[in-house]
Amino acid sequence: MNIDEIIEWLLKGDVSIQYQTYRDLLNEERKELKERIAHEGWGKQFLSCRGSNGHWGQSFYQPKWTSTHYTLLDLKNLCIANCKPIRQTIKMILNEEKGADGGINPSRTIGNSDVCINGMALNYCCYFGADEADLQSIVDFVLSQWMADGGFNCRSNRSGARHSSLHTTLSVLEGIWEYEQNGYTYRLQDLRHAAKVSKEFILLHKLYKSDKTGEIIDKKMLAITYPPRWRYDILRALDYFQMAGEPYDKRMQDAIEVIVSKRNEDGTWNQQARHPGQVHFQMETAGKSSRWNTLRALKVLRHFGMEK
Repeated sequence: MNIDEIIEWLLKGDVSIQYQTYRDLLNEERKELKERIAHEGWGKQFLSCRGSNGHWGQSFYQPKWTSTHYTLLDLKNLCIANCKPIRQTIKMILNEEKGADGGINPSRTIGNSDVCINGMALNYCCYFGADEADLQSIVDFVLSQWMADGGFNCRSNRSGARHSSLHTTLSVLEGIWEYEQNGYTYRLQDLRHAAKVSKEFILLHKLYKSDKTGEIIDKKMLAITYPPRWRYDILRALDYFQMAGEPYDKRMQDAIEVIVSKRNEDGTWNQQARHPGQVHFQMETAGKSSRWNTLRALKVLRHFGMEK
């Protein structure tokens, strides 16, 4: 397929894919499509799984992928328009799920909050317009976990990790970006500085390699899947860099070449794998052409001037 045929194929997908294709590939803001996301397709399915107690799954963080936490992340990534049920759940989380350190902490037995969870929570809470006063303790907690090597690691305050994690760093970066995009100002300069250095941490590793040996840190980082959940992969990282408007950096090149090599002959990209665990429903099938991955890969190649 040529690029016009690929876009036509994308526009036959879920309304959330249609909306983002128009917005990100065709430079058209279709507000009517965004409004439809809550009322049809994947958006409607996710919303229909919300319980009478305001949670998805059993609770805020259980079971893993059908919990409130990960469902809100899924809904945010659909670009669903803000709606009353989601706002109510966000308010409930911010009132009920904070730990003594000010971070969101679903555990009743572990005293220290997890900064990776808080990066993701900041991401969707900001997108859905949470009150800034409710976010201040989360911002304070996140910044308290910034590490000397430039990034973040969810184990730094739990088991004494001394080196930042790509997984955690990217989740926090996504949260900081959403915070700034939605006009929040509390400690914004501190967050901007942390983000600048954290981006350098990822680039230092060429997105997936040891900065000391050049070896691949984890081959799973090369498998592109959607939804990524908390897991880091190179397409998610490149998508963040294009979303944040970062210019091309030669340290991205190896990762870009890996993405290009995964393209099918018809110009699409597959859903390579699934993260195991219970889900509300399957958006796409592993091993088959993926609209999510094709859309994201095309955005990346276009932004960095490598679209053919």
